[in-house]
Order: sequence, then C-alpha cells, then structure tokens
Amino acid sequence: MKLTTTIPLSKERNQIDYKSKVLLLGSCFAENIGEKLEYFKFQNLINPFGILFHPVAIEKLITRAINEVEFTEKDIFFQNEQWHCFEVHSSLSNADKDIFLSKLNTALVGFKNYIIEASHIILTLGTAWVYREISNDTVVANCHKIPQKKFIKELLSPDDVSDVLLGIEALIRDVNPNCTLIHTVSPVRHIKDGIVENSRSKAHLIAGTQEIVEPRKHNHYFPSFEIMTDELRDYRFYGEDLIHPNNTAISIIWEKFKTIWIASETEPLQNKIDIIQKGLQHRPFNPQSEGHIKFEKDLHLKISEVKERFPWIDF
Repeated sequence: MKLTTTIPLSKERNQIDYKSKVLLLGSCFAENIGEKLEYFKFQNLINPFGILFHPVAIEKLITRAINEVEFTEKDIFFQNEQWHCFEVHSSLSNADKDIFLSKLNTALVGFKNYIIEASHIILTLGTAWVYREISNDTVVANCHKIPQKKFIKELLSPDDVSDVLLGIEALIRDVNPNCTLIHTVSPVRHIKDGIVENSRSKAHLIAGTQEIVEPRKHNHYFPSFEIMTDELRDYRFYGEDLIHPNNTAISIIWEKFKTIWIASETEPLQNKIDIIQKGLQHRPFNPQSEGHIKFEKDLHLKISEVKERFPWIDF
C-alpha cells in the first residue's frame, strides 16, 4: 500500500533523540506511541494518572501539578469498595484511602518535574464529549461506573477545545518555555457515544486543535487520526473489536511518526536496542547449551555497551 498522507514539515521542529524527555498524555493511543518509545528506550513518561480521554481532564491535572495543589480527602470518594478520584483513571483506584492519596500525590510531584524537564509533550485527544458531575458542577475525567443519571453529558465546541489547549500551552510555557508540543487526535472511535456523535466529536477536536497549531512557536500537529481513517481504513488494520488499531496499524503510524519526529542519528542505537529486546524475549530449547551460553554472553555485552553510553537505559 502506498501511503500518501501529507505531514507538514517545519525547520523549527526539534526532533527526539536519546537525550530528550517525552511526556505523553491523553487517550489510549498515546500509550501505543509511548510503548514504542519505551521499547526503543527513549526517556518517556506515559499517562501517570491513567488514560485521559478529553482535553479538560488533561488541563486540570497539569494545573494541579504546576500549582502544587495536593490531593486531599475532599478530592476522593468511596464507591464499590474502592477509593476513586474524578480527576484520574480508575486504574489508580485503591481500597485503602491513605495508600490511594499517597499514590496520587507522589505521582503529582513526579508529573510536575517531568512537565518542567520535558523536551517534548505529546497530547492525544480522544473525545470532545465530557461528563459533568451534577452535585459539584465539575467536568470529570472518569465516571468510575457511577450511574449516568448523576452526570450531564456535554459536547465541547471547537472553540472550547481551542481555549482549553491554549490554557494548557500557557501553563506549560510558564515553567518550560522551550518545550515542543505535539498535538494529535486519537483514531480510536468512541462508538458508545454513537456513530454520528463520534464523528462530531472528532471533527470538533480536529477543528479546535488546528486553530492553535503554530510550528514557529514549537506547537505542532501529527495526523494519526487522518492516517488511520484515510489510508488504513480497511478493517484488516483493526483489532477484533473493529474499533482499535491493531499492531500492524500502530506500527505503520509509528513509522510515520518516527520519520518526522525521531532524529535519524538515533537509528543505529534503535537497531541495537531492537536486537537486544528480541534477544531478551528469546526462549531457548536448551539453556545449558554452548550456543545459548555464547548467545547470552554476547547479549549482555551489547547491553553493557548501551548502558555505558546511556546509563539511564534499563532492560
């Protein structure tokens, strides 16, 4: 298949290398790209508070982190034998209140540090639909399976999306003025909202994002949604649920991303790390054989060579 999506290039873009620190926030597709960065051992932090589907959720956590507003008992609630927080994903929920708060505040400190130190921040938006908790009149990141009657469902307009993203950029620039921002819209369809509703949502995200992209100000757009829907629209590029991109699609989009955003001089090290990763996954028929012992010795030598150049890399 010939891939034809045009990706705007800019001389001002700052590519990712092994000295870069990449922060990835947003929908599950952010984690797909993050897993690729992790596999090739680039420095990265992926969704420290779990998957965040809409821009308001991202803005709230960035605001809290930068302003050092700790989570307290008033920010959490007990439901179905677990403590939850409306600002974070349920994967962080815990049966012990003190452990839960400690985890949230520890993550908050690390999150702020990474915002300040990041060379690149990738924001992947999943939906423009948000849920407002009625009793507190607050937009939540996750409903935690609380009955829907306790929420009002709202659709962010393109202007709302633009305003939130501009707010996020202002917060980040205040503590990290030289950071490169990369915006993208997740190709994962939110079918539970409805087919028409999902299309409206994605359209609002794309329109709102395009209004604030400015490459000369280190604010870019990567078309993961467009690559998936225009070039990989055949269902052979989807998982069994026919919603999420499969490994083939993720690899194709990663190659596109890598061509634009990963510095070409990192290619030899990526290749060496790929060999190491495949070697670590190898399961021998006879671990005591002379051939396997030599294989392991060579593998450890390659790992030592990588760690000598980049001590923070861990296999």
